[in-house]
Amino acid sequence: MDCIDRVLVIGTDYKLRMWKLWHKLVRNWVGLYPPILFSGIRVRRLGAEPLRYRTELRRRWWNANAVGTHFGGSLFTMTDPFHMLILLDAIGQDFVVWDQESRIEFIVAARVPVHAVLEISKEEIERIREEASSEKIHPVFVVPILDEKGRLIARVTKTLYVQRKRKRERDTSG
Repeated sequence: MDCIDRVLVIGTDYKLRMWKLWHKLVRNWVGLYPPILFSGIRVRRLGAEPLRYRTELRRRWWNANAVGTHFGGSLFTMTDPFHMLILLDAIGQDFVVWDQESRIEFIVAARVPVHAVLEISKEEIERIREEASSEKIHPVFVVPILDEKGRLIARVTKTLYVQRKRKRERDTSG
């Protein structure tokens, strides 16, 4: 192993450690992300294998709209990065995962606390990993936002972009 090969190995090892550290921080501290924190959204991690989150939103003066109900942007923010984070954590760094499209359907205006559970089943993760290994795919997730009595307040539809990363060719010709 020559000097260049050692640098490549060390660099790869460092990137892997940094990737794991970054995802550990994001997974555990996502509730401190400013758009989530300043909207008044509480984030609880429900499980680790695979990741599951529960987000909760209480109406406050700073996150209510002009008529005193939950601001739609805050309801939308409750669901925004979570499916991407769950999938990134589950399928690893060999894949590109992006939020591609989101849509929210408001069902009922609410003044009471609301919550959403964000999860992807192990079976769905395996199906996505298998399909994305050969081509880019666009999995769709539907997240209900419910009030404390279980009534549907809004429905968010998330579309992700998932594709296996291309291997880079290294020029070792000198």
